[in-house]
Amino acid sequence: MAIELFNRDGHVCLMFTHLSDEGGEAVQANQFLVIHGDAGAIIDPGGNVAYNELLLTIGRFFPPSKLDKILASHADPDIIASLDRWMTSTQATLYISRLWERFAPHFCKPGKTQGRIKGIPDPGMRIALGTTELVAVPAHFMHSEGNFQFWDPVSGILFSGDLGVSMGNSEDAKRPVESLAAHIPKMEGFHRRYMVSNKVLKLWANMARTLPIRMIVPQHGAPLAGAAVGEFIQWIGDLNCGVDHLTQANYVIPA
Repeated sequence: MAIELFNRDGHVCLMFTHLSDEGGEAVQANQFLVIHGDAGAIIDPGGNVAYNELLLTIGRFFPPSKLDKILASHADPDIIASLDRWMTSTQATLYISRLWERFAPHFCKPGKTQGRIKGIPDPGMRIALGTTELVAVPAHFMHSEGNFQFWDPVSGILFSGDLGVSMGNSEDAKRPVESLAAHIPKMEGFHRRYMVSNKVLKLWANMARTLPIRMIVPQHGAPLAGAAVGEFIQWIGDLNCGVDHLTQANYVIPA
Protein backbone atom coordinates (compact mmCIF):
# COMPACT_ATOMS: atom_id res chain seq x y z
CA MET A 1 0.00 0.00 0.00
CA ALA A 2 1.20 3.48 -0.88
CA ILE A 3 0.39 6.55 1.19
CA GLU A 4 -0.13 9.66 -0.91
CA LEU A 5 1.61 12.62 0.66
CA PHE A 6 1.06 14.98 -2.27
CA ASN A 7 -0.58 14.86 -5.70
CA ARG A 8 -1.02 17.96 -7.83
CA ASP A 9 -0.46 18.84 -11.49
CA GLY A 10 1.58 15.72 -12.25
CA HIS A 11 3.77 15.98 -9.16
CA VAL A 12 3.26 13.05 -6.78
CA CYS A 13 4.96 12.06 -3.51
CA LEU A 14 4.30 8.57 -2.17
CA MET A 15 5.39 6.89 1.06
CA PHE A 16 5.65 3.15 1.69
CA THR A 17 5.62 2.09 5.36
CA HIS A 18 4.82 -1.60 5.52
CA LEU A 19 7.60 -3.48 3.78
CA SER A 20 10.03 -4.57 6.49
CA ASP A 21 8.63 -4.77 10.00
CA GLU A 22 5.65 -7.09 10.14
CA GLY A 23 6.66 -9.61 12.78
CA GLY A 24 10.28 -9.68 11.66
CA GLU A 25 13.60 -8.62 13.12
CA ALA A 26 14.13 -5.52 10.97
CA VAL A 27 13.31 -2.02 12.18
CA GLN A 28 10.31 -0.38 10.54
CA ALA A 29 11.45 1.84 7.68
CA ASN A 30 9.78 4.14 5.17
CA GLN A 31 10.64 4.40 1.50
CA PHE A 32 9.59 7.20 -0.85
CA LEU A 33 8.82 7.81 -4.51
CA VAL A 34 8.68 11.28 -6.07
CA ILE A 35 7.21 11.57 -9.56
CA HIS A 36 7.23 14.68 -11.69
CA GLY A 37 5.68 14.10 -15.09
CA ASP A 38 7.75 11.40 -16.76
CA ALA A 39 10.60 11.53 -14.23
CA GLY A 40 10.85 9.52 -11.04
CA ALA A 41 13.20 9.31 -8.06
CA ILE A 42 13.21 6.89 -5.17
CA ILE A 43 14.44 8.12 -1.79
CA ASP A 44 16.08 5.76 0.75
CA PRO A 45 14.94 2.53 -0.97
CA GLY A 46 15.89 0.33 1.97
CA GLY A 47 17.41 -3.11 2.40
CA ASN A 48 16.74 -6.46 0.81
CA VAL A 49 13.83 -7.14 3.16
CA ALA A 50 11.95 -4.29 1.44
CA TYR A 51 13.08 -4.71 -2.16
CA ASN A 52 10.65 -7.20 -3.74
CA GLU A 53 7.44 -5.68 -2.47
CA LEU A 54 8.67 -2.14 -2.98
CA LEU A 55 9.53 -2.87 -6.62
CA LEU A 56 6.07 -4.37 -7.23
CA THR A 57 4.26 -1.58 -5.41
CA ILE A 58 6.14 1.20 -7.19
CA GLY A 59 5.22 -0.43 -10.49
CA ARG A 60 1.56 0.45 -9.92
CA PHE A 61 2.45 4.15 -10.09
CA PHE A 62 5.62 4.46 -12.15
CA PRO A 63 7.65 2.04 -14.30
CA PRO A 64 10.69 1.08 -12.17
CA SER A 65 12.78 0.73 -15.33
CA LYS A 66 12.27 4.48 -15.91
CA LEU A 67 13.50 5.58 -12.49
CA ASP A 68 16.47 7.81 -13.15
CA LYS A 69 17.57 8.72 -9.64
CA ILE A 70 18.09 6.96 -6.32
CA LEU A 71 18.62 9.42 -3.46
CA ALA A 72 20.28 8.12 -0.30
CA SER A 73 20.40 10.21 2.86
CA HIS A 74 23.39 8.18 4.06
CA ALA A 75 24.86 4.68 3.69
CA ASP A 76 23.22 2.59 6.44
CA PRO A 77 21.89 -0.88 5.45
CA ASP A 78 18.26 0.15 5.97
CA ILE A 79 18.89 2.95 3.45
CA ILE A 80 20.64 1.21 0.53
CA ALA A 81 21.52 -2.42 1.31
CA SER A 82 19.33 -3.34 -1.69
CA LEU A 83 21.48 -1.20 -4.02
CA ASP A 84 22.78 -4.18 -6.03
CA ARG A 85 19.23 -5.09 -7.02
CA TRP A 86 18.26 -1.52 -7.91
CA MET A 87 21.36 -1.25 -10.08
CA THR A 88 20.05 -4.32 -11.95
CA SER A 89 16.38 -3.40 -12.27
CA THR A 90 16.89 0.29 -13.19
CA GLN A 91 19.34 2.54 -15.00
CA ALA A 92 19.19 5.04 -12.13
CA THR A 93 22.09 7.07 -10.79
CA LEU A 94 22.70 6.95 -7.03
CA TYR A 95 23.12 10.32 -5.30
CA ILE A 96 24.88 10.03 -1.95
CA SER A 97 27.35 12.05 0.12
CA ARG A 98 30.87 12.19 -1.28
CA LEU A 99 31.96 10.64 2.01
CA TRP A 100 30.09 7.44 1.07
CA GLU A 101 30.36 7.29 -2.73
CA ARG A 102 33.30 4.85 -2.59
CA PHE A 103 31.69 2.80 0.18
CA ALA A 104 28.32 2.29 -1.53
CA PRO A 105 29.78 -0.04 -4.21
CA HIS A 106 30.46 -2.58 -1.44
CA PHE A 107 26.71 -3.33 -1.51
CA CYS A 108 27.04 -4.42 -5.16
CA LYS A 109 28.78 -6.91 -7.39
CA PRO A 110 32.06 -5.57 -8.84
CA GLY A 111 31.60 -3.03 -11.61
CA LYS A 112 27.84 -2.68 -11.22
CA THR A 113 27.98 0.92 -10.00
CA GLN A 114 30.60 2.08 -12.52
CA GLY A 115 29.64 5.58 -13.67
CA ARG A 116 26.36 5.43 -11.76
CA ILE A 117 27.19 7.17 -8.46
CA LYS A 118 27.09 10.94 -8.04
CA GLY A 119 28.77 12.25 -4.90
CA ILE A 120 26.90 15.08 -3.19
CA PRO A 121 29.31 17.77 -1.92
CA ASP A 122 29.07 18.82 1.74
CA PRO A 123 27.13 22.05 1.00
CA GLY A 124 24.45 20.03 -0.82
CA MET A 125 23.18 20.44 -4.38
CA ARG A 126 20.14 20.79 -6.60
CA ILE A 127 19.10 17.58 -8.37
CA ALA A 128 17.01 17.85 -11.54
CA LEU A 129 13.79 15.85 -11.68
CA GLY A 130 12.13 16.45 -15.01
CA THR A 131 11.28 20.14 -15.18
CA THR A 132 11.64 20.63 -11.42
CA GLU A 133 14.32 19.77 -8.87
CA LEU A 134 14.89 18.24 -5.48
CA VAL A 135 17.40 19.85 -3.14
CA ALA A 136 19.96 17.87 -1.13
CA VAL A 137 20.07 19.78 2.16
CA PRO A 138 23.04 19.41 4.57
CA ALA A 139 22.21 17.29 7.61
CA HIS A 140 25.68 16.16 8.65
CA PHE A 141 26.08 14.32 11.97
CA MET A 142 22.33 13.64 12.21
CA HIS A 143 23.27 10.87 12.65
CA SER A 144 25.78 10.11 9.89
CA GLU A 145 28.96 12.11 9.18
CA GLY A 146 27.94 12.52 5.55
CA ASN A 147 24.18 12.99 5.67
CA PHE A 148 21.58 14.77 3.55
CA GLN A 149 17.89 15.46 3.64
CA PHE A 150 15.90 16.02 0.46
CA TRP A 151 13.70 19.09 0.13
CA ASP A 152 10.90 19.04 -2.43
CA PRO A 153 9.94 22.68 -3.18
CA VAL A 154 6.80 21.67 -5.11
CA SER A 155 5.14 19.71 -2.29
CA GLY A 156 6.82 21.51 0.62
CA ILE A 157 7.97 18.15 2.00
CA LEU A 158 11.33 17.68 3.70
CA PHE A 159 12.38 14.04 3.48
CA SER A 160 14.42 14.15 6.67
CA GLY A 161 16.18 10.78 6.95
CA ASP A 162 16.84 9.90 10.59
CA LEU A 163 15.83 13.30 11.93
CA GLY A 164 12.26 13.30 13.23
CA VAL A 165 12.22 9.51 13.61
CA SER A 166 9.71 7.88 15.94
CA MET A 167 9.64 4.29 17.08
CA GLY A 168 6.58 2.20 16.25
CA ASN A 169 5.10 -0.06 13.57
CA SER A 170 3.87 0.56 10.05
CA GLU A 171 0.35 1.39 11.21
CA ASP A 172 1.75 4.15 13.43
CA ALA A 173 3.76 5.49 10.50
CA LYS A 174 0.67 5.93 8.33
CA ARG A 175 -0.86 8.63 10.52
CA PRO A 176 0.66 12.15 10.31
CA VAL A 177 1.32 13.79 13.68
CA GLU A 178 -0.02 17.36 13.93
CA SER A 179 0.72 18.08 17.60
CA LEU A 180 4.15 17.15 18.93
CA ALA A 181 3.79 16.94 22.72
CA ALA A 182 2.20 13.46 22.95
CA HIS A 183 4.58 12.17 20.25
CA ILE A 184 7.84 13.14 22.00
CA PRO A 185 8.10 9.91 24.09
CA LYS A 186 8.31 7.95 20.81
CA MET A 187 11.14 10.19 19.57
CA GLU A 188 13.23 11.31 22.49
CA GLY A 189 15.32 8.21 23.22
CA PHE A 190 16.29 7.78 19.58
CA HIS A 191 17.32 11.40 19.11
CA ARG A 192 19.30 11.59 22.34
CA ARG A 193 21.38 8.59 21.25
CA TYR A 194 21.61 8.89 17.46
CA MET A 195 22.10 12.64 17.03
CA VAL A 196 25.66 13.82 17.67
CA SER A 197 25.27 17.06 19.60
CA ASN A 198 23.01 19.99 20.41
CA LYS A 199 25.35 22.28 18.46
CA VAL A 200 24.51 20.40 15.25
CA LEU A 201 20.78 20.32 15.98
CA LYS A 202 20.70 24.04 16.70
CA LEU A 203 22.47 24.83 13.43
CA TRP A 204 20.01 22.61 11.55
CA ALA A 205 17.02 24.28 13.24
CA ASN A 206 18.30 27.71 12.18
CA MET A 207 18.48 26.48 8.58
CA ALA A 208 15.10 24.71 8.70
CA ARG A 209 13.33 27.90 9.77
CA THR A 210 14.28 29.45 6.41
CA LEU A 211 12.32 26.80 4.48
CA PRO A 212 8.53 26.82 3.96
CA ILE A 213 8.12 23.25 5.23
CA ARG A 214 4.62 21.77 4.96
CA MET A 215 5.61 18.31 6.20
CA ILE A 216 8.69 16.62 7.69
CA VAL A 217 8.77 12.97 6.66
CA PRO A 218 11.40 10.78 8.38
CA GLN A 219 12.74 7.40 7.33
CA HIS A 220 11.20 5.69 10.38
CA GLY A 221 7.81 6.45 11.88
CA ALA A 222 5.12 9.03 11.24
CA PRO A 223 5.29 12.26 9.22
CA LEU A 224 5.06 15.57 11.06
CA ALA A 225 2.54 18.05 9.67
CA GLY A 226 0.72 21.24 10.62
CA ALA A 227 1.74 22.74 13.95
CA ALA A 228 4.02 19.77 14.66
CA VAL A 229 6.53 21.01 12.07
CA GLY A 230 7.37 24.22 13.93
CA GLU A 231 7.08 22.49 17.31
CA PHE A 232 9.61 19.87 16.20
CA ILE A 233 12.09 22.45 14.94
CA GLN A 234 11.88 24.24 18.29
CA TRP A 235 12.16 21.01 20.31
CA ILE A 236 15.08 19.57 18.38
CA GLY A 237 17.02 22.85 18.50
CA ASP A 238 16.94 22.72 22.30
CA LEU A 239 17.72 18.98 22.71
CA ASN A 240 20.91 17.80 24.41
CA CYS A 241 22.10 14.56 22.85
CA GLY A 242 25.02 12.40 21.81
CA VAL A 243 28.39 13.72 22.96
CA ASP A 244 26.65 16.28 25.19
CA HIS A 245 26.06 13.43 27.66
CA LEU A 246 29.37 11.58 27.50
CA THR A 247 31.89 11.44 30.34
CA GLN A 248 34.96 9.34 31.13
CA ALA A 249 32.58 6.74 32.58
CA ASN A 250 31.51 5.91 29.04
CA TYR A 251 35.10 5.05 28.10
CA VAL A 252 36.22 2.35 30.51
CA ILE A 253 37.70 -1.06 29.71
CA PRO A 254 35.00 -3.72 30.38
CA ALA A 255 35.48 -5.74 33.57
